[in-house]
Amino acid sequence: MKPALALTYGFPDGALARLAAHPDASGRIATHDLYQLAGLDLAGFGSLLVSMHSDQRFLASRAAQIAAFLHNGGTVVANGHLAYPFLPGMTGVHPLQNYALEDLAVRRLTDHPIWAGVSESDLTFRRGVAGFYGRGWHQPPDSATVVHALGTPDRPLDFIYRVGKGRVLFHGGNDLWQYGG
Repeated sequence: MKPALALTYGFPDGALARLAAHPDASGRIATHDLYQLAGLDLAGFGSLLVSMHSDQRFLASRAAQIAAFLHNGGTVVANGHLAYPFLPGMTGVHPLQNYALEDLAVRRLTDHPIWAGVSESDLTFRRGVAGFYGRGWHQPPDSATVVHALGTPDRPLDFIYRVGKGRVLFHGGNDLWQYGG
């Protein structure tokens, strides 16, 4: 199996680097600085891990490279509020306006193994506070499978969709890997 490529963004000891350094990830996740993307041959990687803290303007400049990676069978796991869409079929974030607690409630629309055993409440609240998991939504491509929505089913938060032979797992909030453990 090809390793994942975690695109770091100027913090060599940040969350993605810590994820890659975890003993369970040994040999399964490589890290490269985001700004090295143009010079990387992505054929050696099975997936790209993109943090919500990544430079989206730079990623948008590499959109064709990312689309080619997807069309050839790669997987992209991307997080955050898109201001500069860099993924095929994606548009910008729709921030919640004048929201109440029920608007921040994470609603599971489809079961998925990634979230097996994780309750909607655990996604909604962190240390008793709602909104860390997501505060906005994105319009997914028509072919997407929506896993979670924010407040109501018409505000997709987590979804998966195909691009060529590849696929995108998109989470419209804080990095998924920060929730492990």
